[in-house]
Amino acid sequence: MTVSPPRDAGPTPARHAYPPAPRSGGVDLVHGRPVADPYRWLENPQDPATVTWSAAQDLLYAEEEARWPGREALRRRITTLLAGGGSGPPVPRGAREFHLHREPGHEVAVLAVREGARTRVLLDPLVADPSGKTVLDAWEPSWEGDLVAVQLSSGGTEQSVLRVLDTATGEVVDGPVDRVRRSPVAWLPGGRAFYYVRRLPPEETPGGAGRHRRVYLHTVGTPAGRDTEIFGAGRPETQYYTVATSPDGRLLVVGASEGTAPRTDLWTADLTRTEPARPELRRFQHGTDARTAVRLRPGGGPLLLRTTAGAPRGRIAAARPDATGPGHWRTVVGEQPGTVLQDFAVLDGPALDRPLLVVVRTRHAVGEMTLHDARTGVLTGVVTLPGRGTVTKLTVRQDPGHEVWFAYTDHITPTVVLRYDATTGRLGPWPGGPPAVSPAEGVRVTQEVVRSRDGTEVRMFVMSPEGRPDRPRPAVLSGYGGFGASMTPGFTPQAVPWVRAGGVYAVACVRGGGEEGEEWHRAGRREHKHNTFDDFDAAADHLLGTGWAAPGRLGLLGSSNGGLLAAAALTRRPEAYAAVVCAAPLLDMVRYELSGMGASWRDEYGSAEDPADFARLLSYSPYHRVREGARYPAVLLAVFDGDTRVDPAHARKMCAALQWAGSGDGPVVLRTERGVGHGTRGASRSARLYADVMAFLAHHLGLDPTRDVLG
Repeated sequence: MTVSPPRDAGPTPARHAYPPAPRSGGVDLVHGRPVADPYRWLENPQDPATVTWSAAQDLLYAEEEARWPGREALRRRITTLLAGGGSGPPVPRGAREFHLHREPGHEVAVLAVREGARTRVLLDPLVADPSGKTVLDAWEPSWEGDLVAVQLSSGGTEQSVLRVLDTATGEVVDGPVDRVRRSPVAWLPGGRAFYYVRRLPPEETPGGAGRHRRVYLHTVGTPAGRDTEIFGAGRPETQYYTVATSPDGRLLVVGASEGTAPRTDLWTADLTRTEPARPELRRFQHGTDARTAVRLRPGGGPLLLRTTAGAPRGRIAAARPDATGPGHWRTVVGEQPGTVLQDFAVLDGPALDRPLLVVVRTRHAVGEMTLHDARTGVLTGVVTLPGRGTVTKLTVRQDPGHEVWFAYTDHITPTVVLRYDATTGRLGPWPGGPPAVSPAEGVRVTQEVVRSRDGTEVRMFVMSPEGRPDRPRPAVLSGYGGFGASMTPGFTPQAVPWVRAGGVYAVACVRGGGEEGEEWHRAGRREHKHNTFDDFDAAADHLLGTGWAAPGRLGLLGSSNGGLLAAAALTRRPEAYAAVVCAAPLLDMVRYELSGMGASWRDEYGSAEDPADFARLLSYSPYHRVREGARYPAVLLAVFDGDTRVDPAHARKMCAALQWAGSGDGPVVLRTERGVGHGTRGASRSARLYADVMAFLAHHLGLDPTRDVLG
């Protein structure tokens, strides 16, 4: 229900002249409570009024940007840090090793294949689109390595199109198949067919939204319209599916989850009993409040699982393919206090005395790697990593072997691909990857313990020149706190020049993330979301109270859900910060479900359709907490017009509200980047975004970004 709109109030007198933005929206009556939405007209990017307003905001941003003298110096420095290229761990298939690779100075990653000592490019997105707007979203080689399914999208939309390439020639032999979005691809032996996930055509879905998904079997070389539907009929549009097959083609596993909910339902099918087009799916895990992933190996033996069932920090279990739930699973490697299970792989080659499990855990977000007897789970060894960093997903051969590959990175070390040989116990660089790069000089990383409002211990990484709070410095605090995602150490190119110029850069591991397991996630979601914000406030207070940060020179930086976190902190305590940056942020939490991928996030935030959830969402929704006359600090809102996850309308509405309400000295500006989206982008665009953000913060926190203590 909508009642009469408020009067068109003029802007509060301020030091900045902003483009006019009439407060013409109505007041919705939600569960009996009036909710003003004066800038709803900015939700429509095609509306002439929105187009005019956005163009004026572009001009305002350009004027402000010109006042940041260190921006170009930062861009050059960050470009250099990103110029070294990089590679992902190889996916072995037969005698070939497939991997993502970005040559030094190259704009985007290419799909490469290594055969013996020779590496060649199989797919370069820049060849298909020299503008750089097309990126490789996903890829999956067939079990034999003769074919590879690739998914590309353009303009940042992540609306992928799938094609199949011949590995030997690079020629397209199948596709295009549209309406996929980073779909899993599960090949059958021989490369004749694969299972995948595709959205229904809009005309076949209620309201024409086209969000309903199905699992299909596709035969290579035939039109996608002839694909056989395997799974998904009658299920909600917010369901997401996974699909996997064993290398020998004996087993099919289908998974379903409700949006981003921390629960997985699983089905298995024995493909030796039926045709692949008619698998008999049996419930393997259903209605269990746990995440479970399956490691499929050839040979028809027990399945090995990574699961939170009965173990919020994760355990490895074994089960028969026809088992019906966790009660029929056997624990192989149990939950370990203080750590969170991230991944595992099986090494069972003939050169080994016994089969091994390579297990990756994190302890307070820092990676660890151990070896265990695959039959008993007994600890047999520890793999020493290069530092206190992050281990990415493990890859192994589909046939029995003794090698495992992974990528390693930390806050000051670019990603390097490593190979562990269980026959020798040696860990070293993978020959197919780029040369290892030394950690950035002049930056020291420590981990602090912060006490939140309720006494909970929260970890925070701090990057600084001395590794201790020698004197109060301009400081930036970042965080995420959602969806069980962990802020593990990763190369942070924007932090290196900041610290070398004399600043402090901190990353808080607040509740809502996964740094301390599933219970940590649930302690910061839905009705517990206030814990996320309390933890972030405590991290900011810790930086100030212990002398890391200088009073009046503390800034915030957050992206996506982290943008919500930074904006919530801004509206809770605007006086505590000198500058705030929110990139691709969620800001209108009353209407977040109605755009982008918001409907799939209800399990994380709650739904405004529920009265209790609505009251909580409204209580912290940054857009609705903007108050006329408040002295807000300088604010930069960065959005991307191709973003299909978080609608840029969130930032447009917040920008107009802050410009209307604020009386502070700092400007409120909107940076709109076109032709990109929420995810992957080219190296030069990344460098430009990082430079703009850090130059804005430097300008308002009083740091000279052109200064370099080592330069």
